[in-house]
Amino acid sequence: MALKPEPTAPFHSVQYVLRVLETVSKHGGGVTDVQIARETGLPTGHLAPMLAMLRREGYVEQVADGAYVIGDSMVLLGSGATRKAALEAKLQETLTELRDSVGAAVYISRYIDGEVKITQFADSPRTPKVNEWVDFRSAAHASAVGKCLLTQLDVNGRRDHLSRHKIARLTSRTITSERLLFSKLDAQPPTVPVLDLQEYAVGTVCAAVPLTAGSAVGCLALSLPIEHAHRLRSAADTLNRRAAPVVLSLAI
Repeated sequence: MALKPEPTAPFHSVQYVLRVLETVSKHGGGVTDVQIARETGLPTGHLAPMLAMLRREGYVEQVADGAYVIGDSMVLLGSGATRKAALEAKLQETLTELRDSVGAAVYISRYIDGEVKITQFADSPRTPKVNEWVDFRSAAHASAVGKCLLTQLDVNGRRDHLSRHKIARLTSRTITSERLLFSKLDAQPPTVPVLDLQEYAVGTVCAAVPLTAGSAVGCLALSLPIEHAHRLRSAADTLNRRAAPVVLSLAI
C-alpha cells in the first residue's frame, strides 16, 4: 500500500519528541533544558511546550534542581513482554482524559491489512459512542474516521479500498460519487480535522485528525449527537491540539 507524503502538522513531528526522549534517557542523572536544546538542536521556543507535554503525560519528570529524567510512562513502555499491555493502558488513559476534555466519545482507528479498524475508544453514559449501524469497514466514504484514513492513502490505495467496499448512500448527505469523494479528500488540508456532518448516521456528527507514526495510517476521532453540533468545531480543534501524546505512544 502506497502512502501520500507525510504532512507537516505540529503533532506529526513526533521524531523531534523522540530525539528529546533519547537525550533524557542517556543522561541518567538528569539533564537541563539548555543541554537538551544543545544536543537536539531544537529552539527553546519549541522545546518548552514539548517538555510540558511530556511531563503532563508522564514520559519525563522534573527533579528538584530543574533537570529532566525519564518518567514512569516511559519506563512502562520499555518493559519487555508487558510493553503491549502497558502501551494500551497508557493510550486508554490518554483517551479517557481526552474524552473528558472534549466532552465527547473518542476513538483511535487504524488502517490495517486494507481495512478500517477502531482499535480503542473511550465513552461514557454522558458521552456515548456512535451507533455502528453500518460496519465501519464498509463506510469509509461516509465516516470522519474513514475519510481521514483515506486521505492518507494514494489514489490506487483508495480505489483498492472502494473496489472491496462499494460506495453506498447511508443518509441524504452521503457522497456517492467516487470522483467527488476523491476531490474532497485531495482538497482536505492535513492540519484541519475531517468532518462528518450526518453523512454516516442521521443524528450524529464526527471529526477526525490523522495520526502519522512511521508508515502506519491512523486517526484520532470524536463523535457528538446532533444536539451538540455547535460544539463540534471547538471539540475538533481541541482534539487536534491534544493528538501529540497519542502519536507519541503509537510511535514508541
